[in-house]
Amino acid sequence: MSKVKQGLAAIANEVLEDIRKESEAIIRKAEKESEESLQTAKNEADRTYKTVLSNCSSKTEAEKRRIESLTQVEKRNRLLKTKEELVDSAFNETQVKLKTFVKTGDYHGCLVDLIEEAARKMGSKSLIVFVNSADKEWLLDGNLNNLSKKLRIELTVAEETIDCVGGCKVQTSNEKVLYDNTYENRMEQLKPHLRLEVAQILFGKEG
Repeated sequence: MSKVKQGLAAIANEVLEDIRKESEAIIRKAEKESEESLQTAKNEADRTYKTVLSNCSSKTEAEKRRIESLTQVEKRNRLLKTKEELVDSAFNETQVKLKTFVKTGDYHGCLVDLIEEAARKMGSKSLIVFVNSADKEWLLDGNLNNLSKKLRIELTVAEETIDCVGGCKVQTSNEKVLYDNTYENRMEQLKPHLRLEVAQILFGKEG
């Protein structure tokens, strides 16, 4: 091989070696940048995943609390509805029993007590007594006169009758004061007490 060829071969080898070294350097740099980019992407992906997971966890926990709250409200509403149904049931059962009671001989004594109670609380010397048609007939049979003498006041049976199971309404002669002592009104006054008893049955003493 001539010196020229040898020289060219040497130069070519040097160039190739330089190219190889440069190529390897470029490849290493590219690989390093690729690894760095991959790690950056991985880190970003991890952060995004954790953020999404955290948001999902927060939303899941919030939804869980919302459902629990709704469940408690629904449970409370059902118990309250049950309480009212029991109160109404007791109220209706009482009405049925009262309708039977007013047909017995013991009722008239109770009617007199109700009229007397109203009269004493009103403190007037002249009162008008309102009752249903059956009780009006009984009172006009001399029974109201007997009570008038006992109380030493003037008691008069009203011309018009009222629609009630039993009991009475007593009004002053000037019509300014009316005392409702009918069974219906007495039962309405008992409702808060019935609600309290039923609440204690359903919820305990805290009800």
